[in-house]
Amino acid sequence: MPELPEVETVRRGLQPVLEGAHLTRVRQNRPDLRFPFPERFAERLEGATVERIDRRAKYLLMPLSTGETWVSHLGMTGRFTLDGEQLGEFGETAPVAGKHEHVSLCAVKGRTAARVGFADARRFGFMGLIPTDEVEAHPWFAGLGPEPLGNAFSGAHLAEAFAGKKQNVKVSLLDQRIVAGLGNIYVCEALYRARLSPLTAAGKVSKPRLETLAAVVRDVLNDAIEAGGSTLRDFANAEGGQGYFQHRFDVYGREGQACLGEGCTGVVKRMVQAGRSTFWCPSCQRR
Repeated sequence: MPELPEVETVRRGLQPVLEGAHLTRVRQNRPDLRFPFPERFAERLEGATVERIDRRAKYLLMPLSTGETWVSHLGMTGRFTLDGEQLGEFGETAPVAGKHEHVSLCAVKGRTAARVGFADARRFGFMGLIPTDEVEAHPWFAGLGPEPLGNAFSGAHLAEAFAGKKQNVKVSLLDQRIVAGLGNIYVCEALYRARLSPLTAAGKVSKPRLETLAAVVRDVLNDAIEAGGSTLRDFANAEGGQGYFQHRFDVYGREGQACLGEGCTGVVKRMVQAGRSTFWCPSCQRR
């Protein structure tokens, strides 16, 4: 499943085309994805203007001029695509590109227009339309922790959230109530950079190490965003390109290979925690 850097990469790719655009010729090509589309979905989008494009955790949020917010989750294989920019290129309805494209529309800005499609081969993604003033209280967002790239995320926040927790720090960081949007790949990478064992009880991590961990989480995410995300199987950005951060992994997916840490002679190990693969170096990631 695309993680936060991949979703942020998609958001930035869509922003120049969709932000401030008037949506026309919206076409919904099936009744559902992971969940049914909202009632009259295409009708409610058509004619609206996208005020901006935000991201919350792994969701894309597009507040509309109609007072609703268009919410999209990519699931495992969902992807937005952008094509040509000539006004008048489109017919009466937005053309469909491929059997797995489930939403297509025209986004008009001034004298230019772009065709935007959403394809999802496995249909684990989903979309919603939520009154903009009710988004924060919606079940998809209520209870989410702070954004790891936002000001509310810090070592002090982790110290408060981890206080007394016997659960290991790896699984605790994946708890969306503690920090929103962190996924397995980047937690593994962050713990490695922080030289912190994923087996350590969250409540036992010292405050100085939590300050380091919070800073490292930001660094890992920013590095991944700069590289366009990580492409392991299905992810592609809005222009159809792939991310490259997977070529910079220090530990993820490197089971049995030598640790890259300076002066470390350890070997990367793999274990399963809460059903997810954890990659780590027992030699330099200490409790």
